[in-house]
Amino acid sequence: MSKITRGNPPNLKNVRKNVYNHYVRVDKPNALIFLSGQLSRDAEGRLVGAGDMAEQTRQCIRNMRTVLEAAGGALEDIVSVVVYTTDMREFKNIVAARTEFFIGKLPTSTIVEVGHLADPGLLIEIQAIAAL
Repeated sequence: MSKITRGNPPNLKNVRKNVYNHYVRVDKPNALIFLSGQLSRDAEGRLVGAGDMAEQTRQCIRNMRTVLEAAGGALEDIVSVVVYTTDMREFKNIVAARTEFFIGKLPTSTIVEVGHLADPGLLIEIQAIAAL
């Protein structure tokens, strides 16, 4: 059985401790699940939340949940995320949407602004790793 420890060193302040941890240590995982970047598309591939960063973030995370459940996991199993956004000025909206889903068992996190994503209208893409 895997043991997952999440934390922050006492000598390194985490200014957004409700969003991420500085580290996640996974000892003896039973399985690792690597998620492809998830976009703001519904089950039929249609764009969700046109022009709305918070709603697009929510849809990405809903898609992550669907993928994880198909692979035998859950959002709580995510240990690392990489967020790609086309507009860092929307950071607060991204964080607000994320905190609706990630409560308590927080992953490590990186966020990067990019010029554009795969299709026009997409504002965010989230890639993740989960440990079971």
